[in-house]
Amino acid sequence: MRNVYAEISHAIAKGKKLLAILIDPEKFIETEAAFFLKKIPKTTTHLFVGGSSVANFKTEKTVKAVKAETDLPIVLFPGDYSQITDYADALLFLSLISGRNPEYLIEQQVKSVTKLRTSRLEIIPTAYILIDGGKESAVQRVSGTKPILQFQVETIINTALAGEFSGKKLIYLEAGSGADFPISEEIIAEVKKVVTIPLIVGGGIRTLQQQEKAYDSGADLIVIGTQFEN
Repeated sequence: MRNVYAEISHAIAKGKKLLAILIDPEKFIETEAAFFLKKIPKTTTHLFVGGSSVANFKTEKTVKAVKAETDLPIVLFPGDYSQITDYADALLFLSLISGRNPEYLIEQQVKSVTKLRTSRLEIIPTAYILIDGGKESAVQRVSGTKPILQFQVETIINTALAGEFSGKKLIYLEAGSGADFPISEEIIAEVKKVVTIPLIVGGGIRTLQQQEKAYDSGADLIVIGTQFEN
């Protein structure tokens, strides 16, 4: 069985930059999985699957269809515990630590345990930090939490460190799906200076130039979703 987190850490240690394409099951047509995979960038290293709200069993159907067509690691990026499926390789065990809604700090995690305690999924504790991207995101609406504003750099840094200090293995800075603008280079660079665990950045990245700027600022793994759908 593959170890997704070890693979990520090993790639980062070698200086490799990673790219994940985010698949929203609500927008995915299973019969077109092979066609979809032919279109993704050749630099893609991971496939993330999940959405803020997904109909029952849609995530599992999506993962099955994609897994039949690729050897890329498939990582669940769930909006809630109902999106967990053993057919994926790993799960980002998300805590929305930028918000103060207990439902997404701990309640969803507790609800997931019944499935996870007997699961074969690799569970990767992840500090999920929502940052303002210029418009209300689906995460913001569903979670009922507000993003941290981009000028509040110190708050973002302290939140990321609180995630690492509490035992998370990944830091995920998220501007939200379809954000008007991505997370600033300054934020990425300042967070990267202080954390010692892999840094994921997503939301609002629409061009190769924005992607390269995020990498150059310190992002280890970039997530692209809406832009690739478009």
